[in-house]
Amino acid sequence: MNLNSQFVRMMRCPSSGSALVFDGQGLSSCDGANCYRVNASGIPLFAETLCTEDAKRQQVHFEMVHAQYLENLGYPHTQEYMAYLDDAFHKVVSDAELAVTAEICCGSGEAFRLLGRKVGSGVGVDISASMLDVARHFLRDRRYCFIQGDATNLPLNDATFDSVFIIGGIHHVNDRARLFGEIYRVLKPGGRFFWREPVSDFFLWRWLRALIYWLSPALDEKTERPLLYGETVPVLTQAGLELKHWETHGFLGYCLLMNSDVLVFNRLFRYLPGIRALTRLMAKLDGWTVRIPGLRHAGLIVIGMAEKPKRAQS
Repeated sequence: MNLNSQFVRMMRCPSSGSALVFDGQGLSSCDGANCYRVNASGIPLFAETLCTEDAKRQQVHFEMVHAQYLENLGYPHTQEYMAYLDDAFHKVVSDAELAVTAEICCGSGEAFRLLGRKVGSGVGVDISASMLDVARHFLRDRRYCFIQGDATNLPLNDATFDSVFIIGGIHHVNDRARLFGEIYRVLKPGGRFFWREPVSDFFLWRWLRALIYWLSPALDEKTERPLLYGETVPVLTQAGLELKHWETHGFLGYCLLMNSDVLVFNRLFRYLPGIRALTRLMAKLDGWTVRIPGLRHAGLIVIGMAEKPKRAQS
């Protein structure tokens, strides 16, 4: 196995905060008090020895559902609607500094794959070793390193990253004060935090999600809690981050076409003739809907950006 020294310098011991050294087999803190195994894929396994109960619950959940999650991403209607959301995400991150980038709750490395060659070097952190293996499969480039770790106690150095990304991960973390505090810590002053997440500010979506969570065995309300604007912004601010962008996307089209992991009937849409064209039309209708005054916060997905002030001391 080969763990690039460049990436080792970006890491720290999540227990003591001290620097790490790689001995060819694993990572250990400079004082020798803590050791972490590196698996055959070259992924350091920090969560094997240091993990909150909440993160352990997430780990069990994702090891159980990751195969179905990845299958859902291959459906034609999912791909077409995701293309619409990806385009909206690209517009927000178009001027992001990506020389040194982190993706937290990275799963299969979705943000890194969206950003492509723009990324100088990237570190992905996730609690699921299975999902990290998938990310490693998609992103074999030596520009990337993947780490198993707890998002509320990141094994990453202070003030190291120009940008931090989370796509579909915040709503799986219950302790968001610690999550945002960690993101603030690892960002350089002036660095930016970008996210794309489920949001439930519109009453109809709160009701439907509550019903789906109750009915679906694939979901666990203990591991999933969509964002709310009034709840999220104060926690970001308390962490020291300044909100710069909050825009919602997706309406009835998203509700119908983008829940194949929990709405089994949705999977049958892949057999419909013209489903790609229909999905593109529904995405456009959703885009028009959430631009109507009074419905700007009514979308099912939020794309946001917050910044660590340049004057911040890390």
